[in-house]
Amino acid sequence: MSKTPIAYIEFPSQDVAASKRFYGSLFGWSFQDYGPKYASFSEAEVEGGFNGESAQRTSAPLVVLDTDDLELMCEKVKSAGGSITLPIFSFPGGRRFHFKDLSGNELAVMQKD
Repeated sequence: MSKTPIAYIEFPSQDVAASKRFYGSLFGWSFQDYGPKYASFSEAEVEGGFNGESAQRTSAPLVVLDTDDLELMCEKVKSAGGSITLPIFSFPGGRRFHFKDLSGNELAVMQKD
């Protein structure tokens, strides 16, 4: 059977400009605007975009991001205005935390053992 890699992740966004500021400040992603209600992102190992069109937004999947310094990233999320929904906890193979961004999307950040 052939593999089907993840090729794109799309986040719903209530404010595309705010989403760009938030993720750009945390992870250093670059953006390409496609009108006022859509922007793609790059430099995240997986391509994706922010969809601000309310008629086309879907519920967000949980995306897990990798980091070398979990505590520092947790502090950066809080400083950027994100809210921690699940504090740092251990799981087989590492530790992670969950947070909500400015539009209410829940994501996770992990650090491998």
